[in-house]
Amino acid sequence: MKNKKPNAELVWKQLDDDLVPRLGLSLTERVVYAHLVRHSRLEGQRQLRFGIVWLARSVHVSDQPVRHAVRSLASKGALRLVDRTQAGHLAEVFLPGEIQAAPPEAAVPSCLARQPGSYNLEEKDFLSVSSRRKAIHARERGLCFYCLRRFATRGRVLDHVVPQARGGSNSYRNLVSCCVECNTQKGATVAEDFLRTLYRLRRLTSPELEARLRALEALAAGELRPILAPPAVAITERKNS
Repeated sequence: MKNKKPNAELVWKQLDDDLVPRLGLSLTERVVYAHLVRHSRLEGQRQLRFGIVWLARSVHVSDQPVRHAVRSLASKGALRLVDRTQAGHLAEVFLPGEIQAAPPEAAVPSCLARQPGSYNLEEKDFLSVSSRRKAIHARERGLCFYCLRRFATRGRVLDHVVPQARGGSNSYRNLVSCCVECNTQKGATVAEDFLRTLYRLRRLTSPELEARLRALEALAAGELRPILAPPAVAITERKNS
């Protein structure tokens, strides 16, 4: 179904004057976002199916930076990854005026939408607080996110899917629980490349590799949400008179 085409001039002004500084978009993220908006919302469509190779060639940037940009834009709420198949990614693209500090409610699948009284995970730093770090570990259920090996509690660490040196954040969308061995070997390598390395080393089977790649997409789309205990509520005891 087609939607009303927005004012292109206004969209570009909002992109450069507001969205880029507000979300801290890199040059690659800006170019990728602008291209996706041009071929979706400016043509009256909310969603767009695209392949990374096609997108990279269209914006004249290599595949890996474009792949990282798509994930980062999803984590910042500029788009929502709806589906990933052999035909490519299906994404819902949001206009600058629709993007909040965190992904809008409409961008979150109904099964993951915040319920009344819940608090926004998107704004939280999951590395600086012990309870949040534990929530990331709990989400992986004692398995290394990369090699799927089960390990002891004292042998686990948190890893940035997109390395901090490449602009990776401390969002739950960018942190995973993994074994010390994978954390050391991965270093500043991009998660997808590291998973393929594990496959070449026969530490992952072909189905496991595909499952891990899908998990990366789900993570970036905000579908792998950790569970945090609700904030403690102080209860004042009333004395009997």
